[in-house]
Amino acid sequence: MTQSQILVENLSKTYRVPVRPEGLVASLRSLIRRRHDQVEAVREVSFTVQQGEMVGLIGPNGAGKTTTLKMLSGLLVPTTGRAQVAGFTPWERKPAYLRRISMVMGNKSQMIWDVPPLDSFRVLAEIYGVPEAEYRRTLEELIDLLEMGELLRKPVRNLSLGERMKCELTASLLHRPAVMFLDEPTLGLDVSIQIRLRRFLAEYNRRSGVTVLLTSHYMADVMALCERVILIHHGGLVYDGALNGLAQQLAPFKLLRVTLRQEGMPDDLDWPEGVEVSEQDGGQFTLRAPRAAAPALTAQILQRLPVADLSVEDPPIEAVIDQVYSGGGG
Repeated sequence: MTQSQILVENLSKTYRVPVRPEGLVASLRSLIRRRHDQVEAVREVSFTVQQGEMVGLIGPNGAGKTTTLKMLSGLLVPTTGRAQVAGFTPWERKPAYLRRISMVMGNKSQMIWDVPPLDSFRVLAEIYGVPEAEYRRTLEELIDLLEMGELLRKPVRNLSLGERMKCELTASLLHRPAVMFLDEPTLGLDVSIQIRLRRFLAEYNRRSGVTVLLTSHYMADVMALCERVILIHHGGLVYDGALNGLAQQLAPFKLLRVTLRQEGMPDDLDWPEGVEVSEQDGGQFTLRAPRAAAPALTAQILQRLPVADLSVEDPPIEAVIDQVYSGGGG
């Protein structure tokens, strides 16, 4: 039976934020009697992640993704709820727990700026107590997977953003963590480097069985690496399940892609009621139809119009996500 590496139950985080009114008099008054607002960053989120899973944690800016990762990595203490990661309570920050996890943030660096990556790797190996033979074996494996041999002796400040991210991933994996938190790991990278890092993460997960919880605004990251996604919005959980089931659950419509024959195509097209034309290119149309009514509407189109080709599809994942972000779903 697969073991749960991450267990989250009703996890919440509320911040007490000071409110400063406008105007000099009001500002002076606030020095004596300060007002605060309660801001819910995460609200009663529950989920589990099994050993070896790669799960995408997605949502718009401010949804609570990074706050959730920070609680699970022990950087923040929740307001309410509980969590277990690799058998530990994260915010107790026991040394044994910190040796079981790693966290990579696309906008943060753990590398020493003015020395080559090898020096930083050596320091981290000492901090984590990695035996010399294991350190060398792990480093060689990561260097090979990331194709980064030529980077090791350059000062970190001379490396490109993509090269630095390769080093960040290496630094985070030297102690062979059981759980890895990735927060926007491809942020700001060009497409070529993004693809290489995705391949590395997929291969490393396959080899090591590391459990990965990934946040990214690039849906290509999630689609390439994660069969399952957890979608949070306004701090609450909206969806937890298979990536390919996201559209079915959250999008109320299907896309009908219709190609009409030029001969016999009427000037005034008689589309069935309930069908909305979203795109047209000559005789090719993309239609939106209510999910439940799509079969009946498809049959009506075939009866009424000179159809050369027709397909019925779920909307692209990006469109579903955008609809949820804009308040049209979930």
